[in-house]
Amino acid sequence: MKILVTNDDGIHAPGLRVLEAIARQLSDDVHIVAPETDQSGVSHSLSLNDPLRLRQVGEGHYAVKGTPTDCVIMGVRHLLRDNPPDLVLSGVNRGQNVAEDVTYSGTIAAAMEGTILGIPSIALSQAYQFGSHEGVDWSCAEAHGAPTIRRILEIGVPRGIVMNVNFPARKPEEVKGYAVSVQGQRNQALLNVDKRQDGRGNPYYWIAFARGRETPPEGTDLHALVEGRIAVTPLRLDLTDFPNLTRFAEALGG
Repeated sequence: MKILVTNDDGIHAPGLRVLEAIARQLSDDVHIVAPETDQSGVSHSLSLNDPLRLRQVGEGHYAVKGTPTDCVIMGVRHLLRDNPPDLVLSGVNRGQNVAEDVTYSGTIAAAMEGTILGIPSIALSQAYQFGSHEGVDWSCAEAHGAPTIRRILEIGVPRGIVMNVNFPARKPEEVKGYAVSVQGQRNQALLNVDKRQDGRGNPYYWIAFARGRETPPEGTDLHALVEGRIAVTPLRLDLTDFPNLTRFAEALGG
């Protein structure tokens, strides 16, 4: 099995090394194509007005001056064009990708691009305790990554479906199993714009979520992580809302 590994945190990100180690538990044929720099939050953006720069940084390791989507396209359509990958893995992202993160995440977008190109694709993210001074504990993803991917592949990933996997901020032995969950929704009242001043007194801003003590609804990816479960969420490329499609068609005479 040929595996293409990518991310949105950049070619030197610790999570990419974690994912490469996971991929090598599954196959000896692993190829790394990741952004030159951190591309978190760029979603499914594609470089159309700037040339792409490709740099080999090691055996089977390439950096692209572009987005995660660019990386998958370069990997599949250029570097591996004569023998494309059987699987695209994206991550392991530093921090969870749940709820509305799905629409912003470059990690998930890379997996979406793999799915668009007809390749089974899985996005993986590691939650961590916000404000921790010890950094991200990758041990949960390290221990459960390969078994989770194997199980998903055994079940089978249908065409047009992206698998989104989030590991809880727990030690591997504390994980309570899997939760096949729906995409949750955060309380948008927690979304803040943090205004600050630089050394010259000029304003600048950070977009951030305040930390609330909400209990997310059961069955959601947010709730799964709170419970200490690995959240597995199938996402559709087709964003059509079929119930409302029917309702509008009836109302508009379509």
